[in-house]
Amino acid sequence: MSQTFEFYDIRAKESEAAAQNAGLAMVRERELRSAATWRGLADRAHQIERDRTKAEEARGERRAAEAADLAAKAHLPEG
Repeated sequence: MSQTFEFYDIRAKESEAAAQNAGLAMVRERELRSAATWRGLADRAHQIERDRTKAEEARGERRAAEAADLAAKAHLPEG
C-alpha cells in the first residue's frame, strides 16, 4: 500500500510532539529518531509525487507532439 506525504507528515509531527512532552531523555531521543525517520519518508513521498507529476506532463506533451506529427503526415500528399 502506498502511503502519502500527509500520512508521513502527520506521524512526524506526532513524534516531534511526543519528544517535546517526554520526561525521560531516552524516550525523547527515541521520539526524535522516529520523527527524523518519518520526516525522511514524508520528504521521499513528496519527491515521488513531484516526479510523477513531471512524468505525466512529459508523457502528455509527447503524446500531443506525436498526434500533431501524425495529423501533419495525414495531410501530406503521397508521392
